[in-house]
Amino acid sequence: MANGDIIRKDLDNEEFIQLRKNTEKIAEILSKRLKGHLDILKPLFNPVKLLGAYLKSANMDDVPGSDKAFARLQEQYAAVCEKPFGLPKKLQTPLSPISKQLVSVPFKYDLFMGDTKDKATTIVAATRWVLSFQSECPYSRLKAMVTGAETRQADDMKQALIEHLTIATVLENSKELTQLLEDLRYEMEIQTLEDLGGLPVVILKAPIQSFLPSDEFMLNVTQLSGIPAFQELVDLDALENMPDPLKEALQKSIQ
Repeated sequence: MANGDIIRKDLDNEEFIQLRKNTEKIAEILSKRLKGHLDILKPLFNPVKLLGAYLKSANMDDVPGSDKAFARLQEQYAAVCEKPFGLPKKLQTPLSPISKQLVSVPFKYDLFMGDTKDKATTIVAATRWVLSFQSECPYSRLKAMVTGAETRQADDMKQALIEHLTIATVLENSKELTQLLEDLRYEMEIQTLEDLGGLPVVILKAPIQSFLPSDEFMLNVTQLSGIPAFQELVDLDALENMPDPLKEALQKSIQ
């Protein structure tokens, strides 16, 4: 789902307060559920099984297909490393180790409201997360380096790019793993982030629709709080209308 396609709904203050409370509860439950799933699934994301001896590890044996996987990684890295990161295109092997631990953080994006184009509001997704390997330079820190909110560290930025590209490649090369995520009721999308030079990142989405109020309503809320950030909201209609992929597949098979 593109960020510009998010549903908009009109709210009054009382509805907003209740929906915000509900959303916080739902988001917490979903985040804990996702963390539990990732703890079990992490052996299936092992980057060594993809890159073999191209990746520094305790067991640097050759892995079938690793030449092709590294060539793809090198190609993708070269396409995103220069702007806005200012990194050299050539990767030196073996690559630095990649953690086998998986982490997920709420997806955030910028929204320019009304006629304002010089200052964006940070929108925090309620049911979407960025999936990555645990890193010294997580998604939020990488963005901070690009925007200048944090001093740039070339080695950390390089490692972050490699890690995001690797986990995306793991999923691209494994239809079975993608299907397993779908069976656990996650929609998986590899989304390119233009503010990060077109870097592809893995987005997981729970099967619950979220929405935003009007620009005017959000501007009033952010002006009162003094914080240029807003979280997407989930309402009870979304819970009533949650899709069931297994049910839909079975129904389709007997039509």
